[in-house]
Amino acid sequence: MRLIHVLVPEEREEDVLGVLDERDVDYVVITASGVADGGTLVEFPLPTDAVSDVLGRLHEAGLDEESYIVVGTAETAETSTMELLENRYASDFSPLATDELRSKSRDMSRDPYSFVWMIILSAVIAAGGLLIDSPAVVVGSMVIAPLVGPILTTGVGVVTGDRKMVADSVGFQVGGLVVAVVAATLFSFFLRLTGFAPVGLDVSSLELVTVRLAPTLITVAIGLAAGSAAAFALTTEGPTALVGVMIAAALLPGAATVGIALVWGALVVALGAALLLAVTVLVINAAVIVTLQYLGYRSDGGGSSVPSSGTGIIGLVVLVVVVGGVLFGTYHQLSFERETTSAVEDVLSRPAYGGLDVVAVRTEYDAPSGSRTVTVTLSRTSNRSYPTLARDIQRRIAARTGRSPEVRVRYRDYQVAEPRSGYPSNGSSGS
Repeated sequence: MRLIHVLVPEEREEDVLGVLDERDVDYVVITASGVADGGTLVEFPLPTDAVSDVLGRLHEAGLDEESYIVVGTAETAETSTMELLENRYASDFSPLATDELRSKSRDMSRDPYSFVWMIILSAVIAAGGLLIDSPAVVVGSMVIAPLVGPILTTGVGVVTGDRKMVADSVGFQVGGLVVAVVAATLFSFFLRLTGFAPVGLDVSSLELVTVRLAPTLITVAIGLAAGSAAAFALTTEGPTALVGVMIAAALLPGAATVGIALVWGALVVALGAALLLAVTVLVINAAVIVTLQYLGYRSDGGGSSVPSSGTGIIGLVVLVVVVGGVLFGTYHQLSFERETTSAVEDVLSRPAYGGLDVVAVRTEYDAPSGSRTVTVTLSRTSNRSYPTLARDIQRRIAARTGRSPEVRVRYRDYQVAEPRSGYPSNGSSGS
């Protein structure tokens, strides 16, 4: 429920009240005092979903965009037409009015001091969760990460033409991610220096790290969905806290991965995670902007918004190039994985390897270096060794794909007791 206060100039009073009568809105007219140009203060309650429609019609009737308009929250309202209005707008999706959208997005912003501290704490928790390979701890770090605020205010600033809001919000995004990487780096360095990190840690072997080595079609899709969901949540009267967790899930672990990889000297992992982080930030922001524009938000001045400028066009081109590159890389990686699996099956079909069965074939691709690693896990029921198997698989992969990756073969040994007959059943005796 919303309570609207509008200061109406005398020359527009008849038109404004006519719109309210037409829309079945009950109102109270109060003569304004202490206003230089005079006017009338009109107060009326509305269902939340009706605010955008009614204010839009008032502006069409001549109410200035810069007029004194206050939209407050009301617990309830008892008027002769309230039930009619609630039924009229109950089944309609009506996003927040532009002014409410701007106000809600600003309320999500933090002061720089608290923003930096929340980023530092969340980055430390994320780095710790990655190092101990604990998804629960990593999820906990996402809950407190405040990145959703700057991302949403960036989108709102773009679609409403507020360049200052855009500049401030982009600064918070970039600064926040830099702080997250630095905090994760310092925390990881402290753990390694003091010996509290796991002994003999191989960063690339951590499962939560290996999924963040490079951007893929899946990570792009996650970023687009998270950004669109956040923008949609912002345009409603509901909270955005849970959607903010999804935004943090797409960004914060990647920033922590960069810091951890730098400390352990895994530069390839650090570069891949940094690339993933940059692509994810880009697609999330793009999804927020596109969603808000799809929902009808435009610059208050009626002119073109920021995306229609030269900068916006360049940004769109960059987005298309980046996403296109990710799609191209993902397609080639999937093709390589299919051909690799077929190559392994071809080699194991030879009589010399008849005692082996495939458990899993895993391929890893490091985007910055372009190197590939294939890990083949096999099961066997004897202790027989196969010294040329890895080389045979590598040659077969090279023949099918034109690439010669590093090939690793792991074995899972089993003892098998075959069922035997001729034993007496329980309770019987031999003679």
